[in-house]
Amino acid sequence: MFMTCVTQIQRANIAQRAKFSMRILHTSDWHLGQSLSQFDRSFEHAQFLAWLLDTLVAEAVDVLLIAGDVFDNSNPSAAAQSQLYQFLTAARIRLPRLNIVMTAGNHDAPARLEAPAPFLALLDAVVIGLIGRADPEHGSAVDLNRIVVPLKDHTGQIAAWCIAMPFLRPSDLPRIDDLPSIEGAADPYAAGIAALYSQAYQIALSKRSAGQAIIALGHCYISGGTASKDSERRIVIGGSEALSVNIFAPGISYVALGHLHLAQKIGGDPTRRYCGSPLPMSFSEIDYQHQVVLVELAGERVVNIREIRIPRSVALLCVPQIAAPLAEALAQLQALSLPELPEAQRPYLLVRVLLDQPEPELRAQVQAILAEKPVRLVRIETSRLQGSALQAAPQLSIDELSSLAPAVFFTRLYQHRYGAAPTEEILNAFTELVAFSQE
Repeated sequence: MFMTCVTQIQRANIAQRAKFSMRILHTSDWHLGQSLSQFDRSFEHAQFLAWLLDTLVAEAVDVLLIAGDVFDNSNPSAAAQSQLYQFLTAARIRLPRLNIVMTAGNHDAPARLEAPAPFLALLDAVVIGLIGRADPEHGSAVDLNRIVVPLKDHTGQIAAWCIAMPFLRPSDLPRIDDLPSIEGAADPYAAGIAALYSQAYQIALSKRSAGQAIIALGHCYISGGTASKDSERRIVIGGSEALSVNIFAPGISYVALGHLHLAQKIGGDPTRRYCGSPLPMSFSEIDYQHQVVLVELAGERVVNIREIRIPRSVALLCVPQIAAPLAEALAQLQALSLPELPEAQRPYLLVRVLLDQPEPELRAQVQAILAEKPVRLVRIETSRLQGSALQAAPQLSIDELSSLAPAVFFTRLYQHRYGAAPTEEILNAFTELVAFSQE
């Protein structure tokens, strides 16, 4: 039934082809090989890639753009690499004319990602990990010609040009002596990136014919973007990381950005956007609407942009939704009712507990309740109840702190955190621990 629907949609899309010169699908931040806590996520990535392949076929896509962070780390497992290459091979079989442009992100190892480029070229897949230099032995200027690549339409004719810019490190950038002359450049790092995009844009202009669009990829943090709280690695160069959207020339028809996991338009401009990650990378992304973006061109004009939601194959649960006292949190866990599922499909669980004193047996209590429930415990997040009458602890000098006996220091710290003195049982346990460490 599903394949029948896919075929019908594909036929309808082909029938409408005359309205558009090219269809581009924008995706990024796959993070293949990522695990959530100790749990492997290869099942979720496999489900996403299968869905993506069907979507490419159903939408009669001409170009797939992958804007960095293909892998979760610089030394991806054999299984993660296999997932990528199996997908690329399947895409070639099902869509023989599909162009694929893939760039490195800050999580990727540039040279490792680019190593199979000669083989991937046989699949009409371009992979750019490094911008490279015209004469590497003598450290000469960067070679931007190799990152300006043609994009072909369904007839095999060049319909657009792509600036396939990977994540840029300081060593990739030219030296800029006159910062005020570079628009949107607040420091040497931003100025270097702006200069490279400007130079690459000029190359694209020289290559294109009338009516051919210019598309740009970027894996970076654009000022005004909303970052994910727990899962995105900061890109900090000399204390600065935010780049101006003005580094992209107005003549660039569409900018496909990667790095931020929340799908968003920069400055409200639908042609400058992050598509977001396909999977939630942490519980801070539990409410994100994960998606890919379909861009339709008529000549060099963007005539339609459509967001396509990605189905979530494994649920993320927070119990309680808001941190609650221990007894209430345990009661909600006890009442949790879930259908039986295979291990790889069981929901991930974050438990939130509000404490007014230490609970050494907290994890054991939670695990005992969950022992027979088809769920995977990722984390127990604790927060503290603070008494309304809690007074600020007096500030002490380093000498005064060093003169405190361990039990006194522990008592003051405990009182500061929990608003009451430790019980005799807790204090005795601390004293035994100190004595044991000194033996």
